[in-house]
Amino acid sequence: MNKPIVLIPGPWTGAWIWEPVTRGLRRLGHRALPVTLSGLGSADGDVSAVGLGTHVDDVLDFLAAEDLTGAVLVAHSYSGIVAGQVADRTPERVAHTVFVEGFLPHDGRSMLHAFPERLRADELRLIEDNRGRWPAPDPSVVADGQDLSPRQARWLAERFVGHPGRTIAEPAVLTRPLAQQRATYVICEREHFGGRVSADVTALRAAPSWTFHTIDAGHWPMVSAPGRLVDLLAGIAAAD
Repeated sequence: MNKPIVLIPGPWTGAWIWEPVTRGLRRLGHRALPVTLSGLGSADGDVSAVGLGTHVDDVLDFLAAEDLTGAVLVAHSYSGIVAGQVADRTPERVAHTVFVEGFLPHDGRSMLHAFPERLRADELRLIEDNRGRWPAPDPSVVADGQDLSPRQARWLAERFVGHPGRTIAEPAVLTRPLAQQRATYVICEREHFGGRVSADVTALRAAPSWTFHTIDAGHWPMVSAPGRLVDLLAGIAAAD
C-alpha cells in the first residue's frame, strides 16, 4: 500500500503550487495531499497572530484530521523548517521527510538565521513595512537562473501572497537531533553554483538515515520540472 504523501508549500504559496505534482502522484496511485498554511490562502487579512508554531500546528492538525500514519512529508524551501519540527513532534505519523531545497530547522534558530546579519535586518524591516508580511519577489527575481520560462515566472509572481513574517523570524523547537530523523534532501542543481550547498545540509550527508538526490532544476521544480519531481518522490515513497 502506498504511503500518503503530504505536500507542504514554501514561502508565498499555497497548495496550488503543487497541482502538477499532485496530479502526477495520483496518476501513479499515491494519495497526494497538498496543504495551505495559515495566512497564505489570500493576500488579505491580519497575520499578526500567525507564527512558526501556527504552521507546525497546521500540519499536525492536518495529519490528525486525516488520521495519517507513516506519511511522507514533502517540504519546499521555508517549509522545511515546519516539516522537520512536525516529524520531531509526531514520529508515529511521519515515516519520512523530504526537503526540496528546504531550510533545515535548528533548535533555537529561525529561518532568518541562515541569512547574513545585514540581510536579516533588511528582511525584518521589509516585514515591518508590509504590515507583518514578508513581501514576495517580482517576476524577474523569480525567473533569474531558476529554469523558469517568463510565463511560468509571471504565473508564480501573480499568485504569490505576502508570507506571514513571524514564521521566518521565530526560532524552531526540536527535541532530538535532526540527524536522527529519516529524511531525504533534494538539491536542485540550478539553484547552486558549483554544486555548493549550505554547511548544515552538507553535514547531514554523514547521517545514516539521510539520503541525498540531485535533480536538474531550479528552485521551483514543482513548476519547472514536475515530472522529474514526481518520479523522485514516488521512488522515495516506494523505497521507504
